[in-house]
Amino acid sequence: MEWKLFADLAEYAGDRHVTVDVEPGETVGDAFEALLADRPDLEDRVLEDGELRSQINILRNGKDVVSQERGLETVLEEGDELALFPPVSGG
Repeated sequence: MEWKLFADLAEYAGDRHVTVDVEPGETVGDAFEALLADRPDLEDRVLEDGELRSQINILRNGKDVVSQERGLETVLEEGDELALFPPVSGG
């Protein structure tokens, strides 16, 4: 499964696209843990006290998993696209 990382999160991870070893039937949380497993700089950026920072958004197929799905317990399906976004601001 591939993660797409945006803005400074790609810099922390070392790439804009990161493939992790998870299968359909596992959860977004499993894929998130796999993403962070060997990227401590990214982990420090997106977690606070072991929890996802409130301003970090995880999307599955364009939907925010926290507000529109089952959070990190959302089950992955074949062909899902995962994305990690930092806070967005502008005016």
